[in-house]
Amino acid sequence: MLDFSPFYAALAQNQLSAWLETLPAQLANWRKEALHGDFASWQKVLQHLPVTRPSVVELQQEVKFGTGADISAGEAERIRYLLQQLKPWRKGPFSIHGIDIDTEWRSDWKWQRVLPHISNLANRTVLDVGCGSGYHLWRMRGAGARFVVGIDPSQLFYAQFQAIKHFNPDPAVNLIPIGIDEMPVLKQFDTVFSMGVLYHRRSPLDFLQQLKQQLRPGGELVLETLVVEGNEQTVLVPGERYAKMRNVWFIPSTAALCHWLTRLGFKDVRVVDLNTTSLEEQRATAWMENESLIDFLDPNDHSKTIEGYPAPLRAVVLARV
Repeated sequence: MLDFSPFYAALAQNQLSAWLETLPAQLANWRKEALHGDFASWQKVLQHLPVTRPSVVELQQEVKFGTGADISAGEAERIRYLLQQLKPWRKGPFSIHGIDIDTEWRSDWKWQRVLPHISNLANRTVLDVGCGSGYHLWRMRGAGARFVVGIDPSQLFYAQFQAIKHFNPDPAVNLIPIGIDEMPVLKQFDTVFSMGVLYHRRSPLDFLQQLKQQLRPGGELVLETLVVEGNEQTVLVPGERYAKMRNVWFIPSTAALCHWLTRLGFKDVRVVDLNTTSLEEQRATAWMENESLIDFLDPNDHSKTIEGYPAPLRAVVLARV
């Protein structure tokens, strides 16, 4: 699972070949660090997953690989046990041979809000920045993308992605365990997604510029993030925590966010969706047993976080370069 050579071979044959100047050295360093700590145990989990032949591969309506009829009861028990060793599962859901990974987030709901508004992904080369365990990578592929790359530095998310890909080893769907700061300026992706990342960045304008630097001329940015109500000058800068999260720095209004994007040179900037996160969309499950949204809100007033800030409101903003 630590062999990136097939990905390098794919890069050499497409418009992302310039990435090969920096990526191998970065991943060699990552590999050295990954051989220690929890990742070593997660790698053993992956090595014990049985090889199966899924009779069904579904990516358009859900992420489903195989049915329960494809495997024995013993294999199903083994797969379930091994996948549960990779908890907490936050983004999904996934269905693997009848085993439903009921993740904390109903990421399929977010995809349903995003998909009607974006450009057709058919034959596009797509980047998803901060992709988590890669749920949306599979949905992008199901929407027709030719080559999909997700980047996220989390070792657990990488292990979870590899566990899912084990059951459908599609070479066109890849997760690379690096962050946006390690990306060279490529300007080659047709579409760049960033969903649920902006508010975690200490310098949001620099982050938006980094996203722009990955897009080809005419390419599309799909940005999903927390927002607050207000005008072009409204930006919430929380205290130590927002909804119990420590790493939340800037939450702009949609007007401010569109203003930022315009100042950075993006074109055709527009808000296509606003949605208040519900207790049904983000919740604790048997696959993610930690605190979730209900624990992050004021118990007497769900319109506020436990710290007294406006409850999570999420926007989808599209723009072009």
